[in-house]
Amino acid sequence: MPDTSSCQFEQRPRRLVMGAVGLQPDVCKMCNVRPSSVCSAIEDEDISRLSEAAVETIITPGRCFIEEGEPATDFFNVTSGTVKLFKALPDGRRQITGFAGPGHFLGLAVSDRYAFGAEAVDTVRLCRFSRERMRALLDDFPRMERRLLEEASNELVAAQNQMLLLGRKTARERVASFLLDQANHGELNSAGQLHLPMTRGDIADYLGLTIETVSRTLSWMRAQGMIDVGKGYAITLLSRERLESLAEGED
Repeated sequence: MPDTSSCQFEQRPRRLVMGAVGLQPDVCKMCNVRPSSVCSAIEDEDISRLSEAAVETIITPGRCFIEEGEPATDFFNVTSGTVKLFKALPDGRRQITGFAGPGHFLGLAVSDRYAFGAEAVDTVRLCRFSRERMRALLDDFPRMERRLLEEASNELVAAQNQMLLLGRKTARERVASFLLDQANHGELNSAGQLHLPMTRGDIADYLGLTIETVSRTLSWMRAQGMIDVGKGYAITLLSRERLESLAEGED
């Protein structure tokens, strides 16, 4: 099981910046991920309510901030960085079930306890909402509740895709699907490179493969001209069309 002592928060109070009318909590209004997150359900004129409810939190790499089975007291909206989600087995092993990036909302639970664990891959910034404050927001802003239902539906689709990935796809199809998914939900730099902060071991765990198989598959894709592997974890997708065909089992 994850070390519970590592599930700690480093909190930073919201900064007040000078706005058009005195001091305004404009941090939420200026947030880059707001348009694609559940927070978009709250209009600008009510944004102060959102800002008052949120606590900006920094999670350092390797830190757990959601522990499976613990009381679901908080919700989290990721604003930067990458989070790995995992399930724990009785013997202490962990299975990575997904990765979450900016715009993902974490902590939705059908019960009063978390159904998964979450750990920061790199430095993660997120907005933390207590269950009580989130309930108050949902009471006052029904659109936000509808956005949360959409988020839950997206999680269900992601779970179904993961079942297909592990149950039917070959190693090459799995790696291709992973790269495309990261490109669709991540950020490419000016050179068109995709930064993968997770380790090869994390990728292998998520895809149900060995590290050696992941490395061999990436080398094969590079030799085929589908990708280019740069320094660190940078990968350039040279042929999205071929990767898409491969992911669908057509190549």
